[in-house]
Amino acid sequence: MDELRVIAGERLARYGFGAGHPFGTDRHGAFWREFQARGLPQRCVVDETREATPEELALFHDPAHLAFLRERSASGKGWLDGGDTPAFHGVYEAAADVVGATLTAAEAIMGGEARRAFVPIAGLHHASRRGAAGFCALNDCGVAIEWLRARHGLQRIAYVDIDAHHGDGVFYAFEDDPAVAFVDLHEDGRHLYPGTGSASETGKGAAAGTKYNAPLPPGADDAAFDAAWGPALELLEAQRPEFILLQCGADSLAGDPLTHLAFTPAAHRRAAQDLVRLAERLGHGRVLAMGGGGYNRANIAAGWCAVVEGLLDGT
Repeated sequence: MDELRVIAGERLARYGFGAGHPFGTDRHGAFWREFQARGLPQRCVVDETREATPEELALFHDPAHLAFLRERSASGKGWLDGGDTPAFHGVYEAAADVVGATLTAAEAIMGGEARRAFVPIAGLHHASRRGAAGFCALNDCGVAIEWLRARHGLQRIAYVDIDAHHGDGVFYAFEDDPAVAFVDLHEDGRHLYPGTGSASETGKGAAAGTKYNAPLPPGADDAAFDAAWGPALELLEAQRPEFILLQCGADSLAGDPLTHLAFTPAAHRRAAQDLVRLAERLGHGRVLAMGGGGYNRANIAAGWCAVVEGLLDGT
């Protein structure tokens, strides 16, 4: 069994919005160069993505959204949302490749081929079941949760998010679902898109108490991360998930041009390590990390490689 499977390559790098857009296609290369410089390819197995099937996408997304995305993909014109996410020729296929990368990683873990996995261009956590949002045409996180339940019958899944932006597309899709534990450390929505994720949002109905939102003030550093992370681990320990998804957006690191948190890569490494240790204590070891946001290219390189090292060295 591989210790770590990384899904990467030029096909995955296609998901991005062109020159001048914060989410450019060069983000993959920023990670890949540092990944190679640290000798990390020698410590894992690197695999290519595939395009998620329409049936897989429909596990999470409404048919109307998928039809709309295909139309915009063919025309290459207009917006996918209110003005953050432009259409381009092939956007449907590129986004389906992101979902396919996350599912490829999950399949490697569930099939016993890998213990853990990392996908740099993934973690598109803003898209809802019904539409694109915030640079996210599709939501690979949500598809993966539904896929793990439908394909492998998992009963308890944890979604953990340390991106500076609240993972609203995932949270509201599963807000009333007690089978999905949700943990999100993010910049306070009073200061940053999408404006959600208050501490009072802890789940609804039967899911009350299964969600943990920790809004942090601008400038919050590793000490603030540590203070919020302790309760997060307690919730996860109590929920005993059978699979852990980590959205490790590098935009929570100091110096991102769109956000205002001040974590160092050590926070990202700690998150990965602690989740690996939790998964090992629970007896399955299953952790899948997705790169998420990040718009400072040096931060992408440092933060995501810190996560990879945490996944490798967590036990």
